[in-house]
Parts: sequence; C-alpha cells; structure tokens
Amino acid sequence: MTTMTDTSARFREFKMPDVGEGLTEAEILKWYVQPGDTVTDGQVVCEVETAKAAVELPVPFDGVVHELRFPEGTTVDVGEVIIAVDVAPGSGDAPAQAEPVPEAVPEPEVEEAPKGRQPVLVGYGVAESSTKRRARKGVAVPGPAAAAVQAELNGRAAEPAPAPVLEGRPLAKPPVRKLAKDLGIDLATVTPTGEGGIITREDVHAAAAPAQPAAPAQPAPAVEPVPAAPEETAVSVQGARETRVPVKGVRKAIAQAMVGSAFTAPHVTEFVTVDVTRTMKLVAELKEDKEMAGVRVNPLLIIAKALLVAIRRNPDVNASWDEAAQEIVQKHYVNLGIAAATPRGLIVPNIKDAHEKTLPQLAEALGELVSTAREGRTSPAAMAGGTVTITNVGVFGVDTGTPILNPGESAILAVGAIKLQPWVHKGKVKPRQVTTLALSFDHRLVDGELGSKVLADVAAILEQPKRLITWA
Repeated sequence: MTTMTDTSARFREFKMPDVGEGLTEAEILKWYVQPGDTVTDGQVVCEVETAKAAVELPVPFDGVVHELRFPEGTTVDVGEVIIAVDVAPGSGDAPAQAEPVPEAVPEPEVEEAPKGRQPVLVGYGVAESSTKRRARKGVAVPGPAAAAVQAELNGRAAEPAPAPVLEGRPLAKPPVRKLAKDLGIDLATVTPTGEGGIITREDVHAAAAPAQPAAPAQPAPAVEPVPAAPEETAVSVQGARETRVPVKGVRKAIAQAMVGSAFTAPHVTEFVTVDVTRTMKLVAELKEDKEMAGVRVNPLLIIAKALLVAIRRNPDVNASWDEAAQEIVQKHYVNLGIAAATPRGLIVPNIKDAHEKTLPQLAEALGELVSTAREGRTSPAAMAGGTVTITNVGVFGVDTGTPILNPGESAILAVGAIKLQPWVHKGKVKPRQVTTLALSFDHRLVDGELGSKVLADVAAILEQPKRLITWA
C-alpha cells in the first residue's frame, strides 16, 4: 500500500505518511537520493524523524527522481507531497524541473490541491481537504516554473477557485474558536479556507499576522541537488549568557508526555535498599553458562526477571486507568518497557509479552532493544503498548530517583547504582553489594499495600535469587 497520487501516466507523487499512531508531522533528516537518480520500488529515499523515532521511508514505485519538494531539516505535515518520480523516463520531454528549494521567504499563503484519502506504504495514511495554509518555515515559495510543474503534476489549473464565504455564524471547531479568542480575533472577520467554509487554525494565524510582501519569482535552473534548509539549531552568540534550543521531535514528545503524566496520574514513590551480592554472583555464573552464550548477561536482566515474577504474584499492578470509561483495565500480558537514553532523547521501547520469555530469550530481547535504540532505529510500534517500565539510573552513578510514569502505565521501577557498602550480614558488618530500588505507581489504581508488595517481592528476589525458581 502506498501514499501516492497518480497525477498522470508518467509522474507519481509520494506523500509524507503517518509512520506512527496518529502523528501529524515529521522532520526530513536526510535525503538519500537527488533529482535525476534512478529509484526502484521499495528503495529507501529519505529518513524522517517523528515525535517518537527516526524512520526510513521507501518509495513505492520505479522511476527517476524528478523533484524533491522539501530540503533536509524541514518539518512536513502528514499528507504533503515530499517527492515526485518520473515513472516513464525517456517517453518524451519532461516538464521543466522545479527550482530547488532555497532559503525560506515568508509568504502569507500557499495553495494545496484537494485530494482524496490515499493508501499508504508506511503507516496509516491521511484524509486531506482543500486548504490554504501559511508557508512552513524552511519551505520556499515556488516561482512561475515550479508553479507550472506543480499544476501539471496535480492535473489542475494553476489558479483554483477561491473558498466559498458562508453567511451567518462562522464555522470553526472549538480549539480554533479558543485560539481566535486568545489572539483577540473576531471570527466573523476571518476568511475561511477549510472544506465547507470551515475556519482553520491557519486562517486565524493569517488574520492575526501582518501582511508580508511576496517573494520575487526566480527562473527555473537546471537539475541540481536540493540544498539543505537552515537548521533550527541552538541560537547563541559568542559571549552570550543564554542559548535557545528549539523544542521539537523526540524532545517535544517527551515534554508533553511527562507533563501529561505528572499532572494526570497521582504518583506515589516507595524506596527499598537491598543487598544484591547473591544476584551479582548469579550474574557472574550465568556469563559462564553455555545456555547463555551469545547474549549479554548483566544485573538488569535479573532485575527484569524479578519484576516479572513480582507482577505474576501481584497481577493487579499490571493495569491502566481508562478515564473516559471510568474503568481499570487489567492486562493479562506484560509488555516490559526499558527506558533508554539516546542522542535524540529519552525513549521507552518495550519487550512484547515479556512474561512468556525464558531467561535466555529475555536476555536476547533486552540486547536487541538496547542496540536498536542506540542506533536510532527504534520503531514507533516498539514503543507502543507498554504496561510497566524499568529505568536504570544506576548506570550514571545515581543512587535512586522518583521516576515519572510512562503515560498509560501503572508502575515504573528505578534501579540505582550497585555499590560496595558496609552491611550487616549474619550478625556482622561486612562489605556487600547494595543498591536502592524506587517504585513509582499510579495511586488511582494501585494502593499502597499493592505497591509495597511488588517492591518487596523484587527486593526479596534480588537478595535471594533462588526465589526466581521457588516463586516462579
């Protein structure tokens, strides 16, 4: 299935698909092709970053790249055409190549052609409507040659009819009405451009913004690589006391998720310090076990298995809160999330059906999850559907913390650094391997007794790993 428009027998357009769960935009990180390059069906043409992960996009047909619509570093709405491909090269003179995208010039509005819902190659596709929107930062205003090519590719006249103006009470969705109220805009004075005369957010912003001069037209040059857009990087000057960093992509998603979780679920965090000397000995023994050959064995593996056993003994902790239905949804499976720090920010991929895995299988899944996250190849699907999470702050030398719940989950276990400390063992003070665990849980569905039992069970297993057998 592909996200494309069959504009003619020769030219095909590929749109930005929804590569996640209802995502609305993605940033083009890198183009792997340039105009004039030959591509084949399924060939990866670019890498994009959504609010969840970096994803490679394959083109769904054979041909020669005719035009790249956006430069690297541009954030593109789902449903916008990002590349045009000549699927019948050599069948005649192609239209003049649209000019490469230069640096952005502010422009009040840019027309988009109405298109119906299209199937997709990656993700779920979008339903589009005839809209006018303000030019996105980093996107050039097309000159006459580019407009002619666009008109031919879209199979429409270069000048579409204006949107109808409706009489009576202006049509707008509640969020748009609120935006207009916040900006002090009278909706009756706004010209609607949405389908059916509906006022859009772009219409309100356009009404609030002062008019700006249009960009001068440029002649269409020969086929050249698309230049990179000006990056929205940290803004600073030499000797400045502050630096401003644009909030976007994964960082923006993290901020929204953490604020939503912290101010929605009433958090409770409990702590326990435990002697894990026997667990460390077990880790050393498993590294020499032939059954564990080829997989990474570390304390996190035993901690993950301990949490899974604790959930089996206290299944009510593995649940979620459905606010709309006013129900507690009990999960009969465990998708174990592992918080991972990556160059793009914090992500929480999860191991599907972790409760069914043997120790070697769990070790293999953990290793694959971590390596995929570090390489930036974690897919949105791998981060969806988690039930409980482990965050290992001990790798940074931190004793413990008060972790915030991953949205939609009921509990998160923080593991502190394992250190050699004086500990009373068999009536004598001895140096022992000790760590501190912290369990945060949603107090709407997890009472203090239940949360305490889960944390106590995890600690008991790490103190006496043989309980992995007796309790399992």
